[in-house]
Amino acid sequence: MQPRYLKQAEAIKLDEELFNYFGVEQLMELAGLSCASAIAEEYPESKNALVVVGPGNNGGDGLVCARHLKMFGYLPEIFYPKRPAKILYENLTKQCELFEIPFLSSFPAQEELNTKYSLIVDALFGFSFKPPIRQEFSEIINTMIQTSTPCCSIDIPSGWDVENGPVDPTNHLNPAMLISLSAPKLCASFFRGIHYLGGRFIAPALATKYELNLPNYPSTQNCVRL
Repeated sequence: MQPRYLKQAEAIKLDEELFNYFGVEQLMELAGLSCASAIAEEYPESKNALVVVGPGNNGGDGLVCARHLKMFGYLPEIFYPKRPAKILYENLTKQCELFEIPFLSSFPAQEELNTKYSLIVDALFGFSFKPPIRQEFSEIINTMIQTSTPCCSIDIPSGWDVENGPVDPTNHLNPAMLISLSAPKLCASFFRGIHYLGGRFIAPALATKYELNLPNYPSTQNCVRL
């Protein structure tokens, strides 16, 4: 079954409804667990993971993902350059610290990305992103573009237009894996790599209301490869 790809306004509206039913904290926990499960499914040997975290909800998903990866036996490290002064993100950060996940003070150079890490988890921007990329993040993304280490993007490849895909056809992040959350966004139609759907938390009434056409999740798993 092929799920329907959502426009940006539809994705925002669905997320608002999910926040009303679950709350932000619970939804992030479910989303981050889904991402960690998909990564463990597809990259069981890529233990040295760098999780690149942005300032919004996508970054919160990344922090939760990093914590679950640690519990799954991975050795994640986190780069979190812009931390919001909000109790939610402070708590998520503290949880990662309690699990002894290192936070880097600077972004690794390209050579270090190539040699030290076996996977990069891109949790910079979510579906509320609108180009252009701010300078402080463009340098990070440009380094990620050039690295030979495979990248896994959470929900949206960072820097992509949520509906129209890569903004610059010759210089854009090209992740090896994309984990769509709740339902794929329209930009996923431009993606040609490994595509997972995470988030076995959509009530049937919401799936019907938004005509999501969601696939069946296998067994007890909370992610499914599309």
